[in-house]
Amino acid sequence: MTVSRVLNNHPNIRPDTRAKVLAVIEELNYRPNSAARALATQRNRRIGVLVEASTAYGPSSTLRGIELAAGEVDYSITSVSVHSEEQGNTREAVDQLKGQGVDALCVIAPRSSSLSALRQLNVGLPLLAIKADGDANFLTTSVDQQQGASMVVDHLAELGHRDVLHLSGPLDWLDARARERAFHARAKEWRLRERPIVVGDWSADFAYDYAISLKRRPDYTAIFAANDEMALGLIHGFAKRGIGVPDELSIVGFDDLPLTAHFLPPLTTVRQDFHALGSKAVSVLIAAVEGREVPMRTKLAVELKVRESSGPPGRPTHE
Repeated sequence: MTVSRVLNNHPNIRPDTRAKVLAVIEELNYRPNSAARALATQRNRRIGVLVEASTAYGPSSTLRGIELAAGEVDYSITSVSVHSEEQGNTREAVDQLKGQGVDALCVIAPRSSSLSALRQLNVGLPLLAIKADGDANFLTTSVDQQQGASMVVDHLAELGHRDVLHLSGPLDWLDARARERAFHARAKEWRLRERPIVVGDWSADFAYDYAISLKRRPDYTAIFAANDEMALGLIHGFAKRGIGVPDELSIVGFDDLPLTAHFLPPLTTVRQDFHALGSKAVSVLIAAVEGREVPMRTKLAVELKVRESSGPPGRPTHE
């Protein structure tokens, strides 16, 4: 019983007793038997994860954060990638995970279509979606997308920009939609010029093609790109056009990819802490599995990393 209490971090163990037990555990290289534990507790200490666009930086980094956080509390992760918008594929992915004995489900980077499919299923397990807005059907955890987009608009407006284009991600993606809504709301507060957004596909190629395809130099003075890859494509495309960043056009991204500090110019962007996001998702799901009270919605703060791709509005020479 004492060993069990030490392994489960029970508070009513004297420090010297805990130290002795841990020393013997280390000496014997003891590891708990997961099968026996599952039989005793009726839990497998396993979380299933459905991942949209698993190769993209944000979803893959979030999955890695969840894996690390789960490992720290002796949970394991089983993940399945969902590539199709068809409801049947979502159902098959859920059935596959439930068949492996998961105690809870997490959905990373969901689209509105995938969540719609999940709402029609009787999952029967605690389910958490990593998305910006609250949801009556699921637990939700996210970084604060609204805060990030508002920080970008504030930064550009304080530099003097009054005409800012938003290059969004696909609007079926809930993070892209949250950033787009927050951008418009904050731009309206600053009384920036209203202009239609450009809807991208998250890729640098799309943004590059957009920049080089413009028939004339842009009359807006800044662009808020919904992720860093599109920001990089814009910088490349405008460089080919002879449009300087930030001398003639400021560009700001979102994510803080590991290499953004080494773009030319280094990119101003919004940093998301994916490890913290993974830790929060895991802690909320474990609490739900154990029957403890948890908030339906949690959000984590972001940080604006100001670098050299943004500056005061320049005076472009028109073609």
